Amino acid sequence: MITLRGRVLAIGGSDPSGGAGIQADLKAIAAFGAYGAAAITALTVQDTRSVHDVMVVPAGFVRAQIEAVLGDIGADALKTGMLGEPPVVEAVCDAIATCPGVPLVVDPVLRATTGRMLLTDPALTVLKRRLLPLTAVLTPNLPEAEILAGMTIPDRAAMHHAAAALLTLGVPAVLLKGGHLPGDTVVDLLATEDGVEEFAAPRLASRHTHGTGCTLASAIASGLAQGMRLRDAVLRARSFVRAAILAAPGLGAGHGPLNHGV
Repeated sequence: MITLRGRVLAIGGSDPSGGAGIQADLKAIAAFGAYGAAAITALTVQDTRSVHDVMVVPAGFVRAQIEAVLGDIGADALKTGMLGEPPVVEAVCDAIATCPGVPLVVDPVLRATTGRMLLTDPALTVLKRRLLPLTAVLTPNLPEAEILAGMTIPDRAAMHHAAAALLTLGVPAVLLKGGHLPGDTVVDLLATEDGVEEFAAPRLASRHTHGTGCTLASAIASGLAQGMRLRDAVLRARSFVRAAILAAPGLGAGHGPLNHGV
């Protein structure tokens, strides 16, 4: 018998191309030997080139999915991705508020890689007001951090200011991903009440980056579900994402998927 270590409930949108969203979440969770469950917030029509259409799942149905999983299988960590509309964010918050103490990793999916907005402005307001105070770690990229913090982030110094601003939103930890800054080195910041730590790595010259944010957040959630300290979970997750990019299968005409089986 194979023993699975840790239960992770991923809450987000479905990507039929398999590279991002719930599909990437479940692949990443499985890669670490954890058990992945899923609640679908939206159905998308997308490929490696673009998000072509979105169908939001009714909020009550989203909440029912979450409650069904938590009431039976349970969860040692939670992860949210695409949430879309205010009623969905409210429903997610209502459902997960019933399991205090279970760490929540929030990947604030605001727009697709191709630029399409995936979270409405009213939903963003609800996310900041209700979801972030429930969060253990927030994992924005720079464009998402600029929206959340209300500031531009043109360089590494600004990243430090933005991370400090994001901590004031009620989250105890922020992993600010610096991949959108130019340069041969990519720097991520892990900011907590105890300070800020930089993680630097050479930039990978690859177009196969579809679903990196989903994958990273779910990998971190898997670590937390398995009892790892946040810093250790982040380091393991970053190493996994880099390896998955390097081993990408080369699929699609746009931003191709990772190799989660690496």
